[in-house]
Amino acid sequence: MARPRRSGGQRAVSVALAAALALGAGAAARPAVAAPAVSTAASALGGFRLASITASDGVVLKADVFTPPAGTPGADARGRYPVVVQPASWGQNDLEYVAQGHRFAAAGYVVVTYTVRGFWGSGGQVDVAGPKDVADISTVIDWALAHTAADPDRVGMIGLSLGGGLTLLGAAFDPRIKAVASLSGWADLTDALYSGRTRHTAAATRLADIERLTGRKSPEFAEVLDDLFADRDLPDVIAWADVRSPAGYLDRINANGAAIYLANGWSDSFFNPGQMTDFYQRLTVPKRLELRPGDHASQEFTGLLGFSDATWDNARGWLDQHLMGTAGAGLPPGVDLEVRPTGAHEAYPDWRSVSSRTEQPAFGGTATVRGGETSGASGGTVLLSGMVDQWLHQPPTVAVPLLDRSAAAVRQSEPYGQGLRVRGAARVHTTVTSSAPQGTAIAYLYDVDALGVGRLVTHAPQSWTGRPAGQPFPLDVTLFPTAYDLPAGHRLALVLGTRDDLYGAETPPGSAVTFGPADVSLPVR
Repeated sequence: MARPRRSGGQRAVSVALAAALALGAGAAARPAVAAPAVSTAASALGGFRLASITASDGVVLKADVFTPPAGTPGADARGRYPVVVQPASWGQNDLEYVAQGHRFAAAGYVVVTYTVRGFWGSGGQVDVAGPKDVADISTVIDWALAHTAADPDRVGMIGLSLGGGLTLLGAAFDPRIKAVASLSGWADLTDALYSGRTRHTAAATRLADIERLTGRKSPEFAEVLDDLFADRDLPDVIAWADVRSPAGYLDRINANGAAIYLANGWSDSFFNPGQMTDFYQRLTVPKRLELRPGDHASQEFTGLLGFSDATWDNARGWLDQHLMGTAGAGLPPGVDLEVRPTGAHEAYPDWRSVSSRTEQPAFGGTATVRGGETSGASGGTVLLSGMVDQWLHQPPTVAVPLLDRSAAAVRQSEPYGQGLRVRGAARVHTTVTSSAPQGTAIAYLYDVDALGVGRLVTHAPQSWTGRPAGQPFPLDVTLFPTAYDLPAGHRLALVLGTRDDLYGAETPPGSAVTFGPADVSLPVR
């Protein structure tokens, strides 16, 4: 995986991406991995020990090793067990997975968890899922095969956030990997960083703050971060992000054939589910996608504490099927959705089957608003709103009659007497006329009750540049996918604004933006 030449703008990419990699993205052959040097801690606690694994460039990765108790089923005739490699998430270390490491070992796996380079006790500088991080995956597998009872024919990976993205890159660049489970990971870092041609600055800020506490950024990384927030060199940022996007290596992933399990939250602040559904559809390997209410890594949190957790349990069931050869009841390939806000589960053979038809509500009228001002509509708060939706079934909520009509166009449907089952990604088409050549529209879809209380169903930003001032142009916004049941008697409200604190919007304050009538393509069942 060759590292491209980088201009000053490409440094911007570094951080943009880096930021996008959160709690938790080259196009050449996998770099050669030298036989790793090994130093194991003197003390071993039963099936647990500490290890230091030296990469080919001399960087030492801190790791934990968990081994099955004697007599545990799962070994082959040579006494070798399937091995699971677990890269830690953004800002975390190898101890993050202690509880799950013990659970996997008790189930018959050798487990090696490690701190990704640049964080905590591991050496080097943060590579943000770059070529060095990808090479480290193979180094850790080499080490496990040489120094544990790991079976070379049964290699798997599981990771959360940054670790989740690395599992997919591992599936692309190391054909020894037979199955992976990506939890709250990403498929397309360009989309995570810049979907709708809009910078996701609030998420990037949070990720940069986490890295500052536990990581070691290079001078290049620091400069890139400055460039991201200053809105400089974005084409280079995108190019850098593409290198670190598993979606860019789908041909390799499909050719290698690893079975892929994907689990993400409907309201993930860093990696919206749209990129995961697109990635899932293009996979030709055995695959499963699970989407639930929640924010980034919130669905997996209780599992990190050692409690039974649906995501971790299902991830292990997937690995059991493809590494252990067990039946794994209830985990067929396909799509499993937890519907908001009811919590009902629905299973489908593929993503295309999630919706059965398309509603075409029209929201008429024309409204001119002041650009760059908030209306009260909001996509929520990073790492908080999605968790509230998960635990309390309460998404970001507004009083629709009180939204500032001078800052946003607000339109409502008639009540849906039988309710509506929204499934998938809605699309909004409208016409925009702006007094400035650039700007950002944020489209929100709300579930509105009889009292005018609106609960956010979904939203997304879309920016434009280079448009002649005062001339109308068409604008299309693809909203983030969801599964949401609109209760009987409720309305849908479409809100079109120009500023949300989640995003680095481009609409100049004081400009005038006119939104024409809007058509919505709404996938439903």
